[in-house]
This record gives sequence, C-alpha cells and structure tokens, in this order.
Amino acid sequence: MKSERQNVEFAIWRKKVDKSLFEYGGITIPMWACKMWTLPALFGGITSRNQPDAAAPVTFQNRTYSASVTASPPHGRRNPAFRLWFDPALSYELKQSFLMSYMRSLEADLGHAQDIESDIPFAEFLDIEFDHKRRIFRFVANYTMRPGFPHLFKRLLGSPAIKSIDDELSGKGTHRIHKQDWKARSEVAFELGAKNVIYFLLATETKRFYVGEARDLVKRLLQPHPSIPDWDYFRYDVLPPALDPYRVTLERMLIRDFAAILSNTTGIGCRDIGGHTLTNDRVDR
Repeated sequence: MKSERQNVEFAIWRKKVDKSLFEYGGITIPMWACKMWTLPALFGGITSRNQPDAAAPVTFQNRTYSASVTASPPHGRRNPAFRLWFDPALSYELKQSFLMSYMRSLEADLGHAQDIESDIPFAEFLDIEFDHKRRIFRFVANYTMRPGFPHLFKRLLGSPAIKSIDDELSGKGTHRIHKQDWKARSEVAFELGAKNVIYFLLATETKRFYVGEARDLVKRLLQPHPSIPDWDYFRYDVLPPALDPYRVTLERMLIRDFAAILSNTTGIGCRDIGGHTLTNDRVDR
C-alpha cells in the first residue's frame, strides 16, 4: 500500500486524473482551490494567456514548463472560471506518467462509452500545489497504475498510430505530419503505423547520413542500404495521405537540400556545416 507523501510544502488539490489533462492543454481549477490559493487576488481579471501577469510556470519531475492562469467572466455563473493552461510538452509528459488513464480516455472516445470508468475501473491521482510567493504550480504524480505491458504501452504512446487516433478524436484534421525522434537501429521493428514516410539514417562512427522514402518504414529498413550499411540511428516523418503522391518528390528535394550543406559523394557544391557526409548516390542538380 502506498504511503502518504511526506514532502508537501503547500496546500494541495488532489486531482483525479481524467481526459481533461490530456485533451485541452489546460484544466479548470475548482473555486474552493482558487480561494485556498488566493488566485482571485493574483489572477482576477486576467482573460488572456498573453497577458504578462498570467504567467504561472508548472514544475513536474524536475522540469519547469511554461503555463498561465486566466479568469473567464462569470456569464451567468456565480464566480469567474479560473483555468490553468500549460505547455503541450507537459501534456505529453502527463500522458507518459498516467499512461493507463490516457489509454482509457482514447478508448472512451473510440467507443463513445457513457461511463468508461465503470467499464475500466481504476483511479490515478495528480497532486497540484501552488507556491503563492513565487507564482509557481507544482505537479506531483501521487498515484499511478502500472500498465500490464509497460514497455509496449510506452512505445505505443509515441507511435504514429496513436498520434493519428489522437488527432482524429481531437479534430486536428488529417493533414498533419507526425515527427519522430532519433531511435536506435534495434528499435525498428517496434515502429507501429510508420507508413508513407520520409526517413533519415545516421552512422555515428563514420559520420555518414542518408535520406530515404518508404511506403512501409519497417519493411524498408529491414532491407540493405549499401551506401550506409553501418547506420545505427534512424528517425522519420509520417506524411499525411494527401502527400502520398508527392513522397518521392519531397525525398528528392530533401536530398538536394542536404547536399548543399553536407559533403557528398556526387560532387554537389556544399558549405559542409555538419561534419557528416551525405551518402545518397543520386542527387538532383
């Protein structure tokens, strides 16, 4: 059984984790917590996140994220609605920390469940503290559910398949390019949903670089690359379906662009700003 926290410095709002942490880039603060933290005195009348006095950073897991507090006019309510808005990077970290709640929220949207917590019962909690003098919020993951397959779930979180579902459910449209970070060659087989991509290969020992395109990334990367056989890292961008007919054109453009700044094997003049060699055999002139 988890023991109660001992490092509490400020009054706490122990928030039950729900989809509001993941979907909207911010959360509504209950009025009792606003009064407890004296937010009306500090942020009353601030209606825009761009106002200088709205700034109220959030610390989470030893990192600080930009955030702000606004107060919406009552409009028929008894009190204004105070809302804490935070950096999308913090939303992503919260998804990782509360992975089970995030997956449950996606399941609810996909299945249009009326009461998803009854169908999949568990609870996770986020402690929210506020340092009045420094105007800084502190987030602490107080209780989290361990996924049944933790490594698989964490890989799924950043996969193009999950990002596409998240975009669809949040109404972000179908024209977004999903960008990935550099990953080790040993992780290729785990790239679920990596279709219609522009990819990049890096050989760190020999300082070589390669640009390619693929309809199916995993299938392509499992095939030989004679011009850079020793590649050990890869990254890629997933193109939206509308750009599928232009994938090769985009690849050729990127190869030519990199040839202008990296030494290359085809004699294209370059500024050589990166210290790596572009190993593509074909470069448009």
